[in-house]
Amino acid sequence: MKKITVVIVGMGFGKEFIPIYQKHPNIKSVGVCTRNPETLRELKEKFNLDDDLLFTDFNEVIKRDDVDAIHVVTPVPEHAKMTLASLNAHKHTACTIPMAMTVADCQAIVEAKKRVNKVYMMMETALYTREFLYGLKLADTGKLGKIQFVRGSHIQDMSMEGWAEYWKGYPPMLNGTHAISPLLRINNTIAESVVCHGSGQLSADLAARYNSPFAVETATFKLKDSNVVAEATRSLFDVVRQYRESYDVYGDKMSFEWEQLQDEQHVIFDGGENAVRMEAPDTDDLLIPEIADFTKRERIDDPNHVSFLQGAGHGGSHPHLVQEFVAAIVEGRDSAVDAALAANYTCAGICAHESAMQGGIRVAIPSFD
Repeated sequence: MKKITVVIVGMGFGKEFIPIYQKHPNIKSVGVCTRNPETLRELKEKFNLDDDLLFTDFNEVIKRDDVDAIHVVTPVPEHAKMTLASLNAHKHTACTIPMAMTVADCQAIVEAKKRVNKVYMMMETALYTREFLYGLKLADTGKLGKIQFVRGSHIQDMSMEGWAEYWKGYPPMLNGTHAISPLLRINNTIAESVVCHGSGQLSADLAARYNSPFAVETATFKLKDSNVVAEATRSLFDVVRQYRESYDVYGDKMSFEWEQLQDEQHVIFDGGENAVRMEAPDTDDLLIPEIADFTKRERIDDPNHVSFLQGAGHGGSHPHLVQEFVAAIVEGRDSAVDAALAANYTCAGICAHESAMQGGIRVAIPSFD
């Protein structure tokens, strides 16, 4: 059985992945990298980590020949730089969303992945929540019938304590993958072009940080080889609403709508005026036994971290992300969210913001074939 050594970089919610990797049968060793020595000491003791795989400097991680894979869970501005450094050091590389902040950096990552022939995976939690996997099964088994329309949203109050300074004023669609990727995946396609409109007005301080005035950005995407239109809305500041990261899908046989309030239950429409409230079933049956129970909310180690407090534990997605990344490495194949696909998901948002800033013109999304 092939076994690999992985180092997780970034110990915000990144530390939630430590026990999942440790229990995976194809993992030899787990290391961590964080700038905070005290955090390193605490994690070493809690998870019985090997002293030789504790790092405070990312540059030391990429030098190590015994490190097979790197999982980047750092602030957004560091994603492209660290991903490129990891790939260029011939490491299999996973990175939390988004892939990068610019089209040029996305293209550079796609090219680096092809050049070194290592696994790349964007760890998009929205594609592995119990809610999305339930809807995807409805689509794949034909229960939805012909999909006619999809809508996604990611509305979040990032003025709450606990978010890094760089988030303040961050343009809504510049990091739109949570709202966009489920819409594309459930239609098994990519986005070709986008029209996006900004709405409202951020406070002067927030607007000045990225020279982006809009409190909300709403985009409609033209999908490749499809007559379905996908609509996505995102806001991060100066809009009052409970956190919502959702997708709705409307078919000619059945439709699914995300719950309006957390734990209120989702709704299935199956004909006429019929509407049934339901809880998305757990997804542990899709996982290898060793990590199956990590889909449960109670397995979250730090439920007070702002990412979990607002995101309800990311829908049990973390063990699915680990399973797919490790399986791709062991099986010698591309991951389910490979570089070219991740670039489309990411650039769909980047191009949407560009459209909004230019008054809603249609913007073509680059091809990454």
